Amino acid sequence: MSDVAVVRVHAAAAAALALSSLVTLVAFGWPFVFQPGNGFEGTSHSTDAPWFFVLILPLLAAIVLAELNAGGIDAKAIALLGMLSSVGGAMRALSPGVAGLEPSFAIIMLGGRVFGRGFGFVLGCLTLFVGALITGGVGPWLPFQMMAAGWVGFASGSLPRMTGRLEVLALAVLGFFLGLFYGLLMNLWFWPFGVYGDGLSFVPGADALANATNYGRYYLTTSVVWDLGRGVFTFLLILVAGRPLLRALRRVSRRAAFGVPVRFEP
Repeated sequence: MSDVAVVRVHAAAAAALALSSLVTLVAFGWPFVFQPGNGFEGTSHSTDAPWFFVLILPLLAAIVLAELNAGGIDAKAIALLGMLSSVGGAMRALSPGVAGLEPSFAIIMLGGRVFGRGFGFVLGCLTLFVGALITGGVGPWLPFQMMAAGWVGFASGSLPRMTGRLEVLALAVLGFFLGLFYGLLMNLWFWPFGVYGDGLSFVPGADALANATNYGRYYLTTSVVWDLGRGVFTFLLILVAGRPLLRALRRVSRRAAFGVPVRFEP
């Protein structure tokens, strides 16, 4: 587990997080359950993504507001969120997914590891949002990227407690698989709506297993090399720089004294 839960995810925040995740899963997977109508090819989520964005942003705000009301997040935590999301967003400007390379993933994962899974979730969402504003990458894909990155931060904060080289290695291995998972998931925002050839495209009316098989072929044919680049880069970056960055973030955590109760004395 993380060192300190800066965003503790109380009941109200947990409900908002679960609801936002459920909405996202439905947005990613609805073509497998509810068949698109005629003329769906090439449309992607360009028509429904704005509505999805309208749904997701209030839910993310609700997570933060719920923690504020419960006393689970304070000005120091908000300042830290702003700083790390700005750093992560700026790193996306250096390499906004070129060849699958995502240096901001390391910031999201290490932040989630040190400051907790709730913090990691919000950090992932904000980092992708800030990065999109900096790089001009605002589009129908953005809400899907935000939630997928939020899950990356949440997973990083959910690792069991460990120390030293084992912790860094575990984070690096997780980063490799999360790099693959992110790409595997993000393809679903457009794949069901395009035509890529027999055995690679979404087939309206086919059962979920057949479409999942087609998607597997599509992924192995077109995306796996790109996502391997992201996974390997994240693995190496955390393996090389993870230990000093963890020490730096833990030093910040100690100085901020997130876990120390505030007492007012006369």
